[in-house]
Amino acid sequence: MKEEHTDSKASGTDLDRREILKGLATLPVVGVLFYNILRKIKRDALRKSNLLADLISEHQAPAVISSKSPGRYLRLGIIGYGGRGQHLARAAGFATPEWVEKAAANAKENKLDKSYATFMQQEDLNVSLVGICDLFNIRAEAALKASSNEQRPGGKPKETAKKYRHYKDLLEDDNIDAVIIATPDHWHSRITIDAARAGKHVYCEKALTRTFREALEVYDTVKESGIVFQLGHQNRQVDSLEKAKEIVQQGLLGPVNLVEVTTNRNSPWGAWVWDIHPQGNRRTIDWDTFQEPAPTKIPFGQEALKRFFRWRCWYDYGTGLAGDLFSHEFDAVNQVMELGAPKFVTASGGIYFYKDGRDVPDVFQAILEYPDKDLTLLYSATLSSNKNRGNIFMGHDATMQIGGAGDSKIHGLIVTADPESTRYKEKIESGIINTRYPIYTYSPGSKQIDGVTSATARYFANKGLVYTYREGKRVDPTHLHVKDWLDSIRENRQPKCNIEIGLQEALACHMATESYLTGRRVEWDPAKRQIV
Repeated sequence: MKEEHTDSKASGTDLDRREILKGLATLPVVGVLFYNILRKIKRDALRKSNLLADLISEHQAPAVISSKSPGRYLRLGIIGYGGRGQHLARAAGFATPEWVEKAAANAKENKLDKSYATFMQQEDLNVSLVGICDLFNIRAEAALKASSNEQRPGGKPKETAKKYRHYKDLLEDDNIDAVIIATPDHWHSRITIDAARAGKHVYCEKALTRTFREALEVYDTVKESGIVFQLGHQNRQVDSLEKAKEIVQQGLLGPVNLVEVTTNRNSPWGAWVWDIHPQGNRRTIDWDTFQEPAPTKIPFGQEALKRFFRWRCWYDYGTGLAGDLFSHEFDAVNQVMELGAPKFVTASGGIYFYKDGRDVPDVFQAILEYPDKDLTLLYSATLSSNKNRGNIFMGHDATMQIGGAGDSKIHGLIVTADPESTRYKEKIESGIINTRYPIYTYSPGSKQIDGVTSATARYFANKGLVYTYREGKRVDPTHLHVKDWLDSIRENRQPKCNIEIGLQEALACHMATESYLTGRRVEWDPAKRQIV
């Protein structure tokens, strides 16, 4: 691969430079002279590798710590405190004592592990976590401890949480201003609609809903209620994607007719074979409530435990690769290119590796067609190979790649001129541009990755999307996304991933699921608001 050649060449250059400097160490004057020469060569090489730098407008990221007050005090409720719910609570400033202690210990053992520092240095958002609801009592109790933990940004919380048996009880509490919904997908629509009708602002994890019809109902209710809604695509806050958007908008790629996005994982955890909690049983899990909206009802037992803790493996509760992982990739492309919903979608795949009773595919591909934009978006995924392929925007004049390909690790993005480019023809012919190498690279902040344990975190780490940077400080994009939502509530404005964006994502994902399940190409009819 070209990028592999680039990396190996760079590695060899660094090695040669180190050997030269070792040899010159005993010659102080000559050594300093050659050291300065080598530094100049490196600076010149960097300039040449960023030939587009002068053409790209600079994106000014907001500061980490605001000089002004974060705004009026808000009281939050959280519904669903599983893995993602815990992350969202931390993003708002609330972690369990156990998590804080473990993160601090990891930081002492490994200086590259910045999870503890990143959490403790994030902005105090002037909120309290006052309402908790989870159908697994063990998680609900953990959330209560997180709400009162004083080891947090801002110190001792102003209020602590109360536990509610059912989400409707939480929504009836007039003391709660806004709710974070981090339940399995099959509960998203009911809770979001009820919350909007109760006047609560909503942050809902992706995917927006389990079904297409639910997405329209959520959209209509949110619009009618006037609440501030944010969909949980935290990568809307990442600098790399903002830079990619600038590159596309300024036409530096030329006409883009084909975009390819991918997902690769190769572990049981990455395929949603999650641990069954040893304390999960009939007394600690409200199974009847959990499966209430699901099309298939089964009695409580071992199969129910599998479904409760590994719910993404079944269409009864989620949408598999479409809603879990393709949704991220679609939203990234939609952020960069503002595509909106596709006109046609064709999808296929199957259960080829994980023969464990699931009914969602572990290999999945979808073709999204935008005839009015002269563009096709390709998606392909496998849960049984870790081949890192990145996301590629193919333009007539240049190709932009976000993430890695092959064995190389590209964090951020690179732009490479096309040999047949019209825009860069003269520079290519004169030798200023060598199409074998990038003409622009962007890698914000440190490339060092620490303490990422979940399959999703490792997946985004390979694309440079686990953290972003503000004023040179590393920040969790999920924290910025929650902050964007809270600021929008206070300022009566729309957040970055509002209900309009959420509906576009839902349509793309549900069209892909519908095509897979029916074995045919499907079309979006905006006039009738139907998938046909």
